[in-house]
Amino acid sequence: MAAFPPQDHVQSNGIRVYREDAFEGMRAAGRLAAACLDMLVGEVAPGVPTKRLDDLARQFIADHGALPACIFYKGYRHTTCISINHVVCHGIPSDRILLDGDILNIDVTAIVDGWHGDTSRMYVAGEAPRKAQVLMDVTYSAMLEGIAAVKPGASFGDIGAAIQTYAEARRCSIVRDFCGHGVGRVFHDAPNVLHYGRKGEGAVLRPGMIFTIEPMVNLGKPGVKLLADGWTAVTKDRSLSAQYEHAVGVTLTGCEVFTKSPKGLDAPHAGSGAARGLVEDAAVTA
Repeated sequence: MAAFPPQDHVQSNGIRVYREDAFEGMRAAGRLAAACLDMLVGEVAPGVPTKRLDDLARQFIADHGALPACIFYKGYRHTTCISINHVVCHGIPSDRILLDGDILNIDVTAIVDGWHGDTSRMYVAGEAPRKAQVLMDVTYSAMLEGIAAVKPGASFGDIGAAIQTYAEARRCSIVRDFCGHGVGRVFHDAPNVLHYGRKGEGAVLRPGMIFTIEPMVNLGKPGVKLLADGWTAVTKDRSLSAQYEHAVGVTLTGCEVFTKSPKGLDAPHAGSGAARGLVEDAAVTA
């Protein structure tokens, strides 16, 4: 029978398993990180420099008595990563002005009492092109498929397989160079949570495991390359890329999502209703 451990411990495979009361700390950190992303919804618009969004996130986290995990992490100097259009992940905030139709991922981690709330979602400056709406909706839905696979006794391969199957059925590709990770007291912990794979493979999920699910999905091929700044990853074919991320914990019967939006703004918010129909059209023609 599945049960939470009496004490936090690290398994022989390196995966940390937390007591049930750890979830309260993750709820607080996750709520704040999600609230930060909610705040930015009204700030993303054509003409806004991405550095402005990063500054707002930093101030929001500080105003709530928390710390941004990314600042000085491996030499990084910003609160967020902001990845625009063909940037897959780890885009650096700058004076770059948002243009009408840009899609962007904003990734933030807030530390509250030592717990890391790690989450990201997509935004649109102005009105998104049809293909961008489809990509965002596919990516968000693929993440939800992965989350739905989380339960005691399942494997990490089940998560990856669910995500990969959903995205590829809609003629999108899964980035394989980056993955989710354990999170909690440690920002980036074991295991690596792959967004592709085979059912039944990988470590078995147990109550108390906490990790992120954060698929990066491309409209084109899955290949990426790292730019000279050492951070920014882009699609090799310059196709659009999208990402959504939630931090989740394995419960006795399934999982808990710690980083849900307090305002229900997690899902694609640019034409999301229409985009769902477009996704089904894409699946039919695939």
